Amino acid sequence: MIQIDHLTKRYGRSRGVTDLTLHVPEGGCFGFIGPNGAGKSTTIRTLLGLLSPTAGSARVLGLDCVRERKAILAQVGYMPSEAMFYPDMRVGQVIRLSANLRKMDCRTQAAPLCEALELDTKKRIRELSLGNRKKVSIVCAMQHRPRLYILDEPTSGLDPLVQRAFWSELEARRKEGATVFLSSHVLYEVQRYCHRAAIIREGRLVIEGTTQELDIENRFFDYYEGRAEL
Repeated sequence: MIQIDHLTKRYGRSRGVTDLTLHVPEGGCFGFIGPNGAGKSTTIRTLLGLLSPTAGSARVLGLDCVRERKAILAQVGYMPSEAMFYPDMRVGQVIRLSANLRKMDCRTQAAPLCEALELDTKKRIRELSLGNRKKVSIVCAMQHRPRLYILDEPTSGLDPLVQRAFWSELEARRKEGATVFLSSHVLYEVQRYCHRAAIIREGRLVIEGTTQELDIENRFFDYYEGRAEL
């Protein structure tokens, strides 16, 4: 579903990602781990065609991320790490706008998602907490039932009950055949829900494998506390 080959992205003299190669198989849940500034969001934005690579290549759903960006965006459910919406719009209006941009009627999918996440569609965005704005982002990413979900820190700001509802819905979608690629700081979530995972450090891949093979938490701190070398 995702093929990243020797991808490099630089911002002038600053490092984004360096020579990153990563292949994500279809039908699983893949965790992408690293602290702030490691290159996770840069990678995700490049996959979606929102950034152009400095070198290397990336393909999503078999499509080139530079030349076929619109086709990729039409088939992916993307959730950015920061949930930003027009502040005076009501929640229901934002959700409908997201569906309309795809030229789809997603009401039968959006309603149960809002109910499961305990999201009040009548409130204005400016009235919402961070966690509730995150819920809006979840509904916008999932209501069109895409083949691939690309999620950047999806559970940050959510309370435990909503986190459980989110993972339950995402796992149901995966069992129906969808693929999930997500970045996260919550190591136990990656260990529990993901089938494969990769750790990135200073823009470079340091290890990748199944979560059964990897002890995610210990591996992570080994690399970030200097007990293991790149």
